[in-house]
Amino acid sequence: MWDFTWYTRTGPGEPFEDLDVAFAEAVDRGYNTVRICAMPWLLFRSGLDTSALRFRSLGGEYGQRTRWYDVKAPTTLDGRAHLLAFFRAAARHDVRVIVSSWEYQQSPSFLADSSWHAALRQVPVEARPLALADAQADLVDFVTAEGLADTIAFVELHNEVQYSALTEGGEFGSLLGIRDGLEKGIDRFTDRHPSVPCTVNIAHVPIEQLRGVPRNIGVAIFHPYVYGVLGSLVEEFALRDPSRPYPQERAYAELLRDGAPPLEEWLPAPERRWVLDATVVGAREIYTHDWCDPGKWDRWLYSRYGEHRIAMRVLLDTWLDAAADLAAARGIPLVFGEGWVGYTPLHGTFEEGPVGAEICEHAVRRSRELGAWGTIVCSNAAPHHPMWNDVALQRRLNAAFLA
Repeated sequence: MWDFTWYTRTGPGEPFEDLDVAFAEAVDRGYNTVRICAMPWLLFRSGLDTSALRFRSLGGEYGQRTRWYDVKAPTTLDGRAHLLAFFRAAARHDVRVIVSSWEYQQSPSFLADSSWHAALRQVPVEARPLALADAQADLVDFVTAEGLADTIAFVELHNEVQYSALTEGGEFGSLLGIRDGLEKGIDRFTDRHPSVPCTVNIAHVPIEQLRGVPRNIGVAIFHPYVYGVLGSLVEEFALRDPSRPYPQERAYAELLRDGAPPLEEWLPAPERRWVLDATVVGAREIYTHDWCDPGKWDRWLYSRYGEHRIAMRVLLDTWLDAAADLAAARGIPLVFGEGWVGYTPLHGTFEEGPVGAEICEHAVRRSRELGAWGTIVCSNAAPHHPMWNDVALQRRLNAAFLA
């Protein structure tokens, strides 16, 4: 999963400074497909000038120890030219691209100004799936005109639709109120590109809401993050629940590094405060990831993992089976686009360590047994994560899936 990082982290010394190197290293690790936020609405429907897009960090040290947010060097890109360079590099390395959008989740927070974020929010909520469909169809036209259509594996209107601003005004985390709109978006795209599979990306496997999965998806793609012991940490420290007090003293004792400021003092610079509204990752979670002691964090998880181990395995298997059953019932390909434990700090090693790696191995093996067309070693295995350096694990699991 190369998400939005293929354009936010292209400056000197960054992991995508040279796209050919990134693709070559991916192929060497056994990958044949990457999944990206292609910034389709920005490039093709926003009306903004995209010839000199300026990307940067969230501001100062804010987010610099948080996974996916640790942009180091600012960079300026011609958006459409960089998109073409990406697809051309993919084609040179015989890699396919899953085309998605993170625009209603966090991509705009990395722009140097708020224009992208503000323009997205100007689109009425009910019109957003159609706007994304039009943008994605325009992108396919653009890539096709350059002779690169075969590089596209399939298109997702958006990433994790039930946890995005596509639900604005409705129930965040629920598919039920947005299914009809998503179906209209898929139909709009398919009318223009009937030969390109189109879908929406769905967070976890919502077995209690499978009736909310759009009926016209061309690919069943899910993100089975089981959390378990990690979910216990998120709950106990109220990382995603601002209605409860943040347990500051307990966090100092159990999770944070020496010298950590209090939560309320850890914010972007005043001129960058708008980024807090442009990302779904809340200030509490970024603060705790930025200031955690990775050793403390990992020990917290390891010391409690035994209480959750069986439940995590059962939930993972249940989700994988349910996703496979839905795909089989509809006669469409099954893909797992992200997984397996959850969102951990940049320098945490729980998912890369012996426990997490075993979970990854089990999930990849089950993906193959269930006939999935695509799976992932781990969401943390990409050029912008430390796990990228575990070459042996990636080669082994990719080889096992492709065998």
